Order: sequence, then structure tokens, then C-alpha cells
Amino acid sequence: MGSHGRWAAFTRVRGGGAAIALDDIEISILRSLTTQLLELVGPGSLPDGADDDPLAALLADGPTEPPKDPALARLFPSAYEQDADAAEFRRFTENDLRARKREDALAVLRTLDGGGPRIELTGDQARQWLGTLNDLRLTLGSRLEVTEEEGNGLDRLDDEDPRKPLMIAYQWFGLLQETLLDVLTAGR
Repeated sequence: MGSHGRWAAFTRVRGGGAAIALDDIEISILRSLTTQLLELVGPGSLPDGADDDPLAALLADGPTEPPKDPALARLFPSAYEQDADAAEFRRFTENDLRARKREDALAVLRTLDGGGPRIELTGDQARQWLGTLNDLRLTLGSRLEVTEEEGNGLDRLDDEDPRKPLMIAYQWFGLLQETLLDVLTAGR
């Protein structure tokens, strides 16, 4: 990834933000997978009128069961063992978590659409990118069935293996996440 065989990495900018230079292919990959993440997270399920009433949205009941899709289960894990407490916790938190994940992903798309190849992020935008990169990595890891015991597995995949491009993206998101976290925590 990246021009001249290098991997793109975040650098620090004044004011607590971050910057990265991405080529057209990297921007395309990020845009495509972030759009797919938005579709996966979905619009959530708010009762009629809750969009117009912030209090209704805050008090809206969410799902009480963990998602069946393994990727969604990684994005929206249970806080407790599956019991009444877990169902209650999920009911009152998942809609907000979905909304935050959507806001973060939309922020990434807006900055990608804002031009390039150098993208500068404010501190808040950088935190939104960090959240979305984490969500993208969790989703890809779930789809690829990556486990800590296996490591990244890229060395063992043949070039013809249809999972290889996704594994490369998984690794790339990990590097982006790591360099962005380093930039955000520098000087603290």
C-alpha cells in the first residue's frame, strides 16, 4: 500500500491533530470499506418520532439480544454474561453505540471526500478515525476469523487466496490505528 511500496502512516500536526498522505487506491479502499461498515452497523432501530425528540431517542429501547452476525457481535459485544443484566445493559446502550459508530464512519468519509492526497484531521476527527479504524479491523478480523493464536496468517496465504487482499487491509488498518494512536498519545 502507499506510493513507492511504503505503508501510509499518520504524523502529528499542530493543535493536537494528525495528518496522513494517502494515494488514490488507499482512499478508495478506505472509502469502500467504511461505506460497507456503515451498511453493516445499519440505521439502528428508533421508535417513530424519536428522531425528532432527543429525549425519546435517549430513552428508546434497543435490542436485548446479541447480534447473530459474528462481525456485529464483535462491534457490539455483551458487557456481562448473557443474563437479565446483559439484556438490560444492551437495551439501553446499543442504539447510542450504533449512532456513535455511524457518526465516526461518516466523519471518515467526509474527510476522505474533502480532498487529498494529504488529509489533515483535527483532534476530534482523529479520534473518530481511530474508532472507525478499530471497527474496520474488528469487522475484517471477524470475517477472516483471525485469532490471537494464529497471528496474522498472511505469510501462509497463497497469492490466489481470495482472503489475501482483506488480510492485507486488516494489517494496514492495524498499522494506521497504531500510528494514529501514537500521534494522539504523544506528549501526554
